[in-house]
Amino acid sequence: MADVSVRPAVRGDASELARIQIDTWRLAYADILPAPVLAGLSLAEAEASWQQAITAAPTPRHRVLVAMEQQWRVGFVAFGPAEDVEDDDPEPATTVAVGPVLVEPRWGRRGHGSRLLAATVDLAREDGMTRAIAWIPEGDTPTREFLLSTGWAPDGLVRALETGAGELREIRLHTSLVEDPGVGS
Repeated sequence: MADVSVRPAVRGDASELARIQIDTWRLAYADILPAPVLAGLSLAEAEASWQQAITAAPTPRHRVLVAMEQQWRVGFVAFGPAEDVEDDDPEPATTVAVGPVLVEPRWGRRGHGSRLLAATVDLAREDGMTRAIAWIPEGDTPTREFLLSTGWAPDGLVRALETGAGELREIRLHTSLVEDPGVGS
């Protein structure tokens, strides 16, 4: 059995998270993001962003988690209170936005994504969050199928982001974080 875990990110993780993000996007999003966008990804900029997210989060409810297999960092997720809720969204004050759950492809299919998502839900619940949302590229079928298999559902919202080299369409998925009191009793 592999030694696997999920832990909070620390300062020394930023460079490896940046590498995982860029390598994974260049492979997994090759047919989703325009080539100039992927070619223009900067390891230094990504590392600076992750360093900021890890060491100077806007609130204690903004977190970055790292998936580990033995001593290797193999994936991560970032999440925090949702800032882009819609006027008619339910529970806006207790909605958490979950960033991409990224696992480096060579470490895929070992449960790392599921562990990252479960830890995210547990911590969000501890913070009093009752609902989660995630924006994903419309063409990201693996992520959509993964989230659907864990109880998430599209909520009908779509947005278009200008990448500088074309438009990226994203869909929003959501799920309730309220535990069913009948489960497990």
